[in-house]
Amino acid sequence: MWQEKRYNSNNMIEKAIDKSRIPQHIAIIMDGNGRWASKRLLPRTMGHRAGMGALKTIVKACNELKVPYLTVFAFSTENWKRPVIEVDFLMRLLIEFLHKELTELHENNVRIHIFGDYGEIPMDCQIEIKEALHLTQNNSGLVFNIALNYGARQEIIEAVKQLSQRVTTQDIKPEDINEEVFSQLLYSGTMPDPDLLIRTAGEMRISNFMLWQIAYTEIVVCDTLWPDFTRADLIQAIKEYQSRDRRFGGLGQGSAD
Repeated sequence: MWQEKRYNSNNMIEKAIDKSRIPQHIAIIMDGNGRWASKRLLPRTMGHRAGMGALKTIVKACNELKVPYLTVFAFSTENWKRPVIEVDFLMRLLIEFLHKELTELHENNVRIHIFGDYGEIPMDCQIEIKEALHLTQNNSGLVFNIALNYGARQEIIEAVKQLSQRVTTQDIKPEDINEEVFSQLLYSGTMPDPDLLIRTAGEMRISNFMLWQIAYTEIVVCDTLWPDFTRADLIQAIKEYQSRDRRFGGLGQGSAD
């Protein structure tokens, strides 16, 4: 775990990382909205609203840093268990975010992609999502993946069902099934697996997020609550990532493992 570090100058922060080794895919579990609100004696919904401000900051930063893929965990299949009023607010907040930010995202060449079964969310949300997907589908910059009504176990089960159907119809032989074939049936498709997974608010768990894709992902946990997460925190996480020796099961340089 790394503790939050502050610098006096954004230039000093930017110089702390190697721009030639920026992660190709960053995934973020955005945690701590409720605790942020509680600390300020505010409703949980205000924490979620503040979290949207942090999300805008980080999307912009990733785009400027030339990160090819960013995936954020916005709403899980388990989040339906939360109070109805909170779920409704989250859905309305998603509509608000897309409505306000879509033009700017499109102008900055960002392509929006959805991980999850958004067909189960309210229709007005679906309309905003479909508009965002259609408008940005040909953009060639940052791919901004929003994990919405998403659960990794369900994602894997759905991929298994697709493979089973293809075997039944003889579109594929069981012996031809490999990791590449299976991966392409996940929401991430042909995207590279995350190089870096950031979790805010100090929690040490994965929470059913991209279980297949993060097999060799570097995990960085920070104590900062998501609404307080800044560009400087993102840079610090990238700096930590760049300090790691990624061995992928082999031996690193100078390693005695």
